[in-house]
Amino acid sequence: MKFVVIGAGALGSIYAAYLARGRNQVSLIARGERATALAKHGIAVTGRDSFSVACDIVTQPETLRETDVLIVAMKTYDTEKALAPLRDLKLMCALSVQNGVLKNELLSDVFGPQATLGAVSMIGGDVLPAEGDLPGAVRYNMAGPTIIGEPGGGESARVQEIVNAFIQSGLNAQASDDITSVEWSKFVGWSGFSTLAILTRLPTWRFMTDADTALIAARVMRETAQVAIHHGVKLPDSGFSSREFINATETDAVKAVQAYGETMKEKAPAFRQSILQDADRNRRLEVDETLDFTLKLAAKYGVPTPTLDLCCRVLRAISRANG
Repeated sequence: MKFVVIGAGALGSIYAAYLARGRNQVSLIARGERATALAKHGIAVTGRDSFSVACDIVTQPETLRETDVLIVAMKTYDTEKALAPLRDLKLMCALSVQNGVLKNELLSDVFGPQATLGAVSMIGGDVLPAEGDLPGAVRYNMAGPTIIGEPGGGESARVQEIVNAFIQSGLNAQASDDITSVEWSKFVGWSGFSTLAILTRLPTWRFMTDADTALIAARVMRETAQVAIHHGVKLPDSGFSSREFINATETDAVKAVQAYGETMKEKAPAFRQSILQDADRNRRLEVDETLDFTLKLAAKYGVPTPTLDLCCRVLRAISRANG
């Protein structure tokens, strides 16, 4: 298959590297010194796997004419600017593995609802510092699934074709017949962990297993879930929206967060939230497109979100100081 990947950070580089190694035709849109280094030396992957592979590095996206699949993997606040040169790109479908739940609307605005797929990425990694003219390798430290589905629900041949291409390339992938619920379920968990990652500066498992920070995470998750429900989302009884997190007592929810933290400690002890990596680099944070969007919905539906509001204000202040 033909893939175009926007974003040469950790996530985009992992997708591009594996798909290229899987003998797909891959174009990775990159910029700056990293683009130059990747074009010369290829993408190096370390951590859960170790290999290096070359693919087409594109610095002028407007030159691209067609592809089967567009994968958007850069920061949400740069999406509109990044998609603008691709408005004439002929494609079968586009999907975003970004944080939050606004991403599909942005894709639909550019490529139309018929070309837009929903997606969730449970992959974790970070870009290591560059060495000389070599690009920073991508440390792949959490090999969770990429879940893809039709926004309207149900099964489709094109989703299964993409999932098969991912699997054949060595990536964990699944098809979902209710991707909107899956996207919101992940967002519930992401919302609970993002502020804590920045405030504690700790690997994810550490603040998830601590009773004090697990309580904050549980409260944010439960508030976010209530907003989703009022927004008409039918959350699945699985993942971060399962009963133990959302519908049990607060004490039980804290225990569920801690239990998940223990799993993270065993399976991905080095994993750090992508938003923490941004904070470490003094970059703008993904707040307006994520937590702030939830607060606006909460105000619309009259859902109380005191913990989420506090966390969002902290992230806004940090983002302003960074940016």
